[in-house]
Amino acid sequence: MPNSVPVQPNHTPYVAPQRPGPRNRSNQLLGNFIFLSRWLQAPLYVGLIIAQGIYVYHFFVELFHLISRLTEVSEKEIMLAVLSLIDVVMIANLLIMVIVGGYETFVSRLRLEGHPDQPEWLSHVNAGVLKVKLATALIGISSIHLLKTFIDLGAKNLSFEVVFWQVILHFTFILSALFLAITDRISTYYNSHHHHHHEQFRARH
Repeated sequence: MPNSVPVQPNHTPYVAPQRPGPRNRSNQLLGNFIFLSRWLQAPLYVGLIIAQGIYVYHFFVELFHLISRLTEVSEKEIMLAVLSLIDVVMIANLLIMVIVGGYETFVSRLRLEGHPDQPEWLSHVNAGVLKVKLATALIGISSIHLLKTFIDLGAKNLSFEVVFWQVILHFTFILSALFLAITDRISTYYNSHHHHHHEQFRARH
């Protein structure tokens, strides 16, 4: 009968966990402190919420003023008043995007997944998308102001230079939004392309 060689059990040698050195511990504390500093932005968003409440009050004041003079105002004045109300609403929308999107991007997650009232744009918001949406909102606000200027051009006797610079400012907003959209598209394409090549490299190895 052949001699059987006893099989030694495969024991994994115990490796004592290394304690972080003083330098690593201080770096970790500093990193945690810097990360916690993002909460300093929270009061700023609370202030924007208060500013939005002021715009809501201003909206209803303008609306009450329009209703109280309904039989006295002309069609042109009604149009200007409605444009002012639309302007307030668009600024309120801009504030909502800054408050919700900025808090979600730079402070903390809102954890609204599956919520029936979650905005559609919030599911894929990031710093690049937020910049493009803010630039688009500024274009809408600038368009309202420019339209009000053209409608009320004769009554206010605005000079050519005032109208010219408003048009230049409006086109500046358009070019800025276009540049931001192109930059965000290139960045998104590069990141997805790089991620695809990284997954292929991992699959081969």
